[in-house]
Amino acid sequence: MQTAKVKVQDMVSSAKEKMKEGSAEAHGKAGEATAATHGEKEMAKQEAKAGKAQAKADEHQERAEHRANATTGRHGTRVPLTGPHGHGHHHAPAAVDPAYPSDGAGTYPASDKYI
Repeated sequence: MQTAKVKVQDMVSSAKEKMKEGSAEAHGKAGEATAATHGEKEMAKQEAKAGKAQAKADEHQERAEHRANATTGRHGTRVPLTGPHGHGHHHAPAAVDPAYPSDGAGTYPASDKYI
């Protein structure tokens, strides 16, 4: 699930993209209005199209960066599913079951039968 911070960053990126698209469209229309030949008008249309595409690409890149930043911020918060993984954790030995008394050496009385 996305965090609120990432959602806000995405909304800002989206607003920036819309502004850049509008600016590119305005430049394109101005270029078409001042163009004297058909070729110049076509070039102005292509520049406007390229500006819109660049704005979308920038928004996509910013959103990817937001996801990457959110992911790196969460590093190390997961709890391992199994025991320690060599991180220097020392755990106390398991409690001795009173149903199986031992001599303190870690062996059970039943283990002496087969020697």
